[in-house]
Amino acid sequence: MSNLDRAPAPSLCGGRGFVVAEPVRELLSPRRVRLGESTEVRRLLPNLGRRMIGAWAFVDHYGPDDIADEPGMQVPPHPHIGLQTVSWLHEGEVLHRDSTGSLQTIRPRQLGLMTSGRAISHSEESPKSHARFLHGAQLWVALPDEHRHTAPKFEFHPDLPEVTAPGLKATVILGDLDGASSPGTAFTPIVGADLALTRGADVRVPLEPDFEYGVLAMSGEVHVDGVPVLPGSMLYLGCGRTDLPLRAESDASIMLLGGEPFAEELIMWWNFVGRTQAEIEQAREDWTSGSRFGEVKGYDGAPLPAPELPPVPLKPRGRVR
Repeated sequence: MSNLDRAPAPSLCGGRGFVVAEPVRELLSPRRVRLGESTEVRRLLPNLGRRMIGAWAFVDHYGPDDIADEPGMQVPPHPHIGLQTVSWLHEGEVLHRDSTGSLQTIRPRQLGLMTSGRAISHSEESPKSHARFLHGAQLWVALPDEHRHTAPKFEFHPDLPEVTAPGLKATVILGDLDGASSPGTAFTPIVGADLALTRGADVRVPLEPDFEYGVLAMSGEVHVDGVPVLPGSMLYLGCGRTDLPLRAESDASIMLLGGEPFAEELIMWWNFVGRTQAEIEQAREDWTSGSRFGEVKGYDGAPLPAPELPPVPLKPRGRVR
């Protein structure tokens, strides 16, 4: 997934100075962003008040959108460095292509996990023959310094482990939850899980007290630690929790995102996660000149041009603005 903003602001992320060490209930409102011709997303991270949750550095929620008579998602080839992308669907299909030669259709509750490492490019589109509705989330995970120059690769995991309780089915997308481990490659202590709740469910989900957490509401009516969280919004929960109470007022679905607070300070600009302005400038130059990022074969259209860099210096300053 690309950040298609033609004037992207630099996001200055990471560092532990602004991690909330105790449980909190901080509701994050989304920013609406156009993604291509027919898709609008609700951007939860980076947010005006909070930039990261663990290593999770970017979260878009989209849909449900009726695309029966629309092209649906159309994101041309674009570059990434220093991150992983996590594609997660509730409805619809997304066709993934990348410069390693991967070609994969991703469907609901299947994990598409792309590690950019030192450099990759990819495209995402709704297939020409597609389902009526498109609903999902696109997320980025920042890579720690010792792994951010690794070789790029794409993983597809159609079958993921589940954790169940009365009224709850949790699919483990990345990392570990209650003894279940995702097959997806993770480079930091992390968790991402899709929690489906039936109406009337009243459950507690076990958490790691050293992790910080957030919950993205996907659908339905759910109270998270007593706070109603509407679809398309996120509740930041801080650290220090051993479990999380959930109560569903209707059939509902949420995404639980968490991880060990990310210690390194980052610069995130456009589709790049780096450490210095020089690194970001070089990545932009390499994409513009057609080097380093490879070629996405089979996409019918031109790649995305890189926007202009902002006139102010890019300096990592921490997790919140």
